[in-house]
Amino acid sequence: MVEIGSKAPQFCLPNQDEVEVCLRDFAGKWVVLYFYPKDNTPGCTTQACDFTATKSDFEKLDAIILGCSPDSAKKHQNFIQKHNLNITLLSDESKETLKAYGAWGVKKRFGKEAEGVIRSTIIIDPDGNVVEIYRDVKVNGHSLEVIEKLKGLQKLQKLWSS
Repeated sequence: MVEIGSKAPQFCLPNQDEVEVCLRDFAGKWVVLYFYPKDNTPGCTTQACDFTATKSDFEKLDAIILGCSPDSAKKHQNFIQKHNLNITLLSDESKETLKAYGAWGVKKRFGKEAEGVIRSTIIIDPDGNVVEIYRDVKVNGHSLEVIEKLKGLQKLQKLWSS
């Protein structure tokens, strides 16, 4: 499982268009990597729509948004079309990346335990380091929370580098 201050685990996964996307492709940029359970479910739809609505705010902060779930690229494509999303969604059907980031594990729901996606968001700095981790994310207002955190992290980075 990743920790703040550790190097972000590398990955290469297909996006909604079945084009391979690798973390290394975003060297020098901030990456907001969020893990969610399933396309076209209420919470996941709200989260994806919120990240879509705030995408320009992330772009102003030189940040890329990557959503990741175990769904197939084809399901992602349908999800994007149905909800007019403009973010990149990655398919991790093997769950290797989910596990590497601590976003796959035992969850309790309605008093029962089952393995599944632990809704999480990881902020990775331009040097590839994990600088923030959100676990068991509540979707309402989360994208705005991440934007504010990113602003604060960037201010700190400027102070450290001066």
